[in-house]
Parts: sequence; C-alpha cells; structure tokens
Amino acid sequence: MDKYDIKKAHRELYAPPSKEFTVVEVPELRYLAVDGRGDPNTSAAYANAVEALYGVAYALKFASKSTLGRDFVVGPLEGLWRADDPSVFVTRHKEGWEWTMMISQPDWLTEEMVEAAIDAVARKRGENAALGKLRLFSLAEGTCVQILHIGSYDDETPTLERLHHRYLPDNGLAFNGDHHEIYLSDARRTAPARLKTILRQPVKAA
Repeated sequence: MDKYDIKKAHRELYAPPSKEFTVVEVPELRYLAVDGRGDPNTSAAYANAVEALYGVAYALKFASKSTLGRDFVVGPLEGLWRADDPSVFVTRHKEGWEWTMMISQPDWLTEEMVEAAIDAVARKRGENAALGKLRLFSLAEGTCVQILHIGSYDDETPTLERLHHRYLPDNGLAFNGDHHEIYLSDARRTAPARLKTILRQPVKAA
C-alpha cells in the first residue's frame, strides 16, 4: 500500500532553501484546523488545539487505512498567524497573536469521517474544548514567498524583517494573506538551534 505524503506530493512546497527566498504557487489544500488567540508558549487553548489536531489526524489515518485501504503520513503541524498590527510578529509580542493551527489532509477524507474521528478521540481521551472547534477547510494561498528557517522560533525576527522590509518592496510585492509557518521538527525532541521551520507569506503585486 502506497502512503500519501504531503511533503513528497508537494516537495517544492515543503523543501525550500534556507539561504534565499523562493516564490512558489500553492494550490488549494485541505486541512484540519483550530482557531485561537494568545501566546503559544503559555496558552492552554494552544496546547489543547495541538493535542486535538494530532489526536484526530491519527484517528483519521487509522480509519482511512482500515475502511478505505488508503494510508497516509500525518503531515507536519502548520500555523496561520495574524494580528491587527503585523509588526507584533517581528517584535515577538505574542499576546496579540491570533492563530489557526492545522494539519494537512488528503482530499479523499470526508466531513463524516472527520466527525467520527472527533467523536472517537473525545471518547478515548476525555474532554478537550478544542475538539468542538476543530474543522475541515480548504485553503488556496496562490503565489507565496517562502524560506527555511533553522533555529529557535524567536530567532525568526531578522528573516522576517528582511522579508517585510527588503524582499517584498524590492520585488514590488505586498502581503496577500496570513503569515504561514510549517513546523518540520518536533520541538519536544529537537534542540532550539536545530529546529526547521518553513516561513511562508502569500503575496500579490504591490
């Protein structure tokens, strides 16, 4: 049985260089997602969202394999980040961050399968407020600029400053969607200096 792997199916989106920004076209993709707000380091809502996402993603993987005969690799955790003032991402004022945490899903999974997986996780693991907020949605980001950041999340500032204040204006580009991060490393098992994170920004002509 061949396993679907988002990182292999869309290699150009999940393996950018770390030295230079690259422009990619991101097609419509489907995600499990939970919305929230606040500092991801201290927010209980954030921790609940991540726990719920992984629990349901793995329940869907096993259900797909057993009932449909179609297996897939659970994708990396991803996050859409937004704020009234985008400068808070550079200054790292995290209490003002709004987020949508998500994990990509193969297009053959249905809403009914997602609902069944949510119910199964709720029965097995008990109460988690994020399960009631979990949704399946499609996102079409279109033209994006991205780069691989290696290091601590809090060390992203110089790269983001270069993106916002040099690369975009120098290339006649403007923001066209939420700041998107893709976490290729498990922060629980990886030293901060070795974390690999894709920084992606949807853009349009300025």
